[in-house]
Amino acid sequence: MPLQVAVGYASLTGPRERNEDFCGLATPAGQELENKGIIAAVADGIGGHKGGREAAEYTVRGLLADYYATPDTWSVPHAIETVTTALNRWVIAEAGRNAELAGMATTLSALVLRGRRYYTAHIGDSRIYRMQEGRLAALTVDHTWEHPELKNVLSRAVGLDPRVLMDFADGELALNDRFLLVSDGVWGVLPDALLAEVLLDHPEPQAAAAALTSLALAHGGHDNATTVVIDVQALPRASLRDSLESAASLPLPHRLKVGHEIDGLVVEEVLHDARETLLYRVRDLRNGQQLVLKTLQPALQGDAGASAALLMEEWRARRVLSPHFPQVVPSDERSGLYYLMTWHAGATLQARLDADQHFPVGEVVRLGITLLKGIALLHRLDIVHRDIKPANIHLGQDGTLRILDLGVALSLGERKAGDPVSQAGTPSYMAPELLADAPPAPGFDLYAAGVTLYHLLTRKYPYGEIEPFQKPKFGEPVRPTRWRPEIPGWLENILLKAVARDANERFETAEEFLLALERGASRPLAAPSRQPLAQRNPLMLWKIVAAASLAVNFVLLLKMLH
Repeated sequence: MPLQVAVGYASLTGPRERNEDFCGLATPAGQELENKGIIAAVADGIGGHKGGREAAEYTVRGLLADYYATPDTWSVPHAIETVTTALNRWVIAEAGRNAELAGMATTLSALVLRGRRYYTAHIGDSRIYRMQEGRLAALTVDHTWEHPELKNVLSRAVGLDPRVLMDFADGELALNDRFLLVSDGVWGVLPDALLAEVLLDHPEPQAAAAALTSLALAHGGHDNATTVVIDVQALPRASLRDSLESAASLPLPHRLKVGHEIDGLVVEEVLHDARETLLYRVRDLRNGQQLVLKTLQPALQGDAGASAALLMEEWRARRVLSPHFPQVVPSDERSGLYYLMTWHAGATLQARLDADQHFPVGEVVRLGITLLKGIALLHRLDIVHRDIKPANIHLGQDGTLRILDLGVALSLGERKAGDPVSQAGTPSYMAPELLADAPPAPGFDLYAAGVTLYHLLTRKYPYGEIEPFQKPKFGEPVRPTRWRPEIPGWLENILLKAVARDANERFETAEEFLLALERGASRPLAAPSRQPLAQRNPLMLWKIVAAASLAVNFVLLLKMLH
């Protein structure tokens, strides 16, 4: 059963004869409800003339529209913050262009209900309340100056500062929860005890919203009064975040061999037999299409963590729509826990290296450009791959480069602060910080891409090959021209920047790395400066100083003896 709510809203103009409040809500269905949830928002505009209303309405309408356009892999706070940042820029710019809108800004309090959780986003002095089992509790804190003469002056609002700083919170939903979003024209007149009393006296959301706004004005309110009431009537199953959750109860297929058949798919080849996963090339008997079937080792039957990881992998892969990734093929009638991807003739870059294929400089640059485009797409979806290397990069017979294996990828938006994350990756392609247990970040994919291009050109690693459980010491990376002198200086500079020991000296985004490769010799990067010996190897520095001191003392001693 999907999430079900009942809603009511009302907005009344106060004595000012101009309603600068605005409220709105969106209640989608199907996959949009499951992936993005229900969103409601209240805004109270400030500014002379029509500016307040303009800011409030534009902000609410923009949030409700653009929130659903953000990637499903983004977290709710990340999506709202991204959208609100753009809306904030527009409000500031519009106020600067139009004298009638000068000084306009707005509060914004938004509530998202998704799955079995709620999320709040808030700036200003509108409020969000939650009523549970007859008790009313405020979920937001007003952003006003803490001064007797400034208590009604906003310290934060959309359009007030170039950087919008919102408060975010979240929690578990419960059946029969009631949420209340109100402007200060309501809560500033009616105390919390009276708000709770009205909500209890009016079980229907629309009647409750209308009663609260009318009562606020009847009690002498001098501001506009806006209220949104949302009742939670039904909750979905736990962990509905993954649309494939129902597949978790399916059994794992037994170990398949060539010629075996499952759900109308006949096995033609075992592609990969790893510690936890199995990949088969199969042919669909209904249409002859060749596909890749990915599943878990039969020994992992009943392992809830491994099953959830495979389902999340499929969920992410479904959202990466690009010719540079294998595409998920829907399979609604599967009898086991697996998923299907498109199959492409060709070989991985590692397989080509193992077959002694030589990669010319121009080809490596072309491959690097395509690889960075694929990584950039992942990062825009807030996904980090965590295992970029030649073995996970496939070059098809059609000439298309495809990035493989999202098995250890992470949707950063799904993570919460403090969540444990298992280490992943191949040591020789892992940035120095990762080997010191740094949390995953997009920049580490860029480092791995740099090592990948370096290895394709030289068959070496910038810091030497690193074995698992080894604790290497990172000095200066070996220049690739040491192994292939014909590598142009502009490309060497790019590679050295990509694999710099200090993260601050590397490329910040995939787009920056990509642009450097595309510009090539036309706009070359400056050669990276070598670190002083004191930073590279302080022990060696002191040895040299000690040796020099000893030599000087020896010379002085000889002079004294003569």
